[in-house]
Amino acid sequence: MTKKRILPPDLLAECSAAHDLFLSKKNELKLSQKKIADEAGMTPAAVNLYFKGINPLNTKFAAVLARMLDEPVSAFSPRLANEIAALTSAPAKDVAVPGSSAAEKVMAMIRKHAGRNLDADAQEKIAAAALAAAGEAQGKVIHADFSGLKARPEEIVIRQYDVRAAMGHGQVPADYNEVIRNLIIREDVLREKGVSYTSPNSLAMITGWGQSMEGTINDKDPLIVDKGVNEFAGDGIYVLTWHEHLYIKRVQVMDAERFWLISDNTKHKDQEARIEDVTIHAKVLMIWNARKA
Repeated sequence: MTKKRILPPDLLAECSAAHDLFLSKKNELKLSQKKIADEAGMTPAAVNLYFKGINPLNTKFAAVLARMLDEPVSAFSPRLANEIAALTSAPAKDVAVPGSSAAEKVMAMIRKHAGRNLDADAQEKIAAAALAAAGEAQGKVIHADFSGLKARPEEIVIRQYDVRAAMGHGQVPADYNEVIRNLIIREDVLREKGVSYTSPNSLAMITGWGQSMEGTINDKDPLIVDKGVNEFAGDGIYVLTWHEHLYIKRVQVMDAERFWLISDNTKHKDQEARIEDVTIHAKVLMIWNARKA
């Protein structure tokens, strides 16, 4: 069995401090890991990986957490607080350059127009909010200018799922390319197809890859997934991580401790996986099989 990577003590301590702060304030603020995940545009499982110390905290997640807990980032991570402070104290000309992130541009404006009138804690909180607003958190659905996508009341805009951000560096095939970035679909079409989902905001587009599911999902087939499904919810096809690699597989329960990860292409061997080693990111709801006329 592949060993889980262990974070250095200082990064583990940050995760523990963030989790402790969350636990101390969640009842008062009526928070849950799902609420934080929704705000950050990631899955509750991804939030749990931070709190458990599997993944190190980063500025984007720290920004969301600090804003929702109404605490400065320094309350759980002085390291990240210093990184954010460094961004807010840098000359504006070093930040607001072509290609820079929306958050950095906002922070440049803060420094230019209000920086002298704000103490360090206030600048940190505003910077954190700017980072969160930029939609750069791990596991996100990409947010951009969708003014050209105008859905009618009976329609849903389904945005691209940023697989690379959600699953981590090195887990996505090098030749992975999105086929369809965003889609507008009528809700009644989903109903007619018998598609049920946790919420419209949880729907996202992803592109299939490889040959292991060939016959059901072919290479470059666009898929509609429900990223609100983060645990096994009956037999079906899931987007999952197993031993630090990303897969789209049909999942069935083998016994109390194991899943079957099934490849619909009979040329590929089905695999046994310990349930504790599998992280489910989304459930595949619909496959848009593109066929040449």
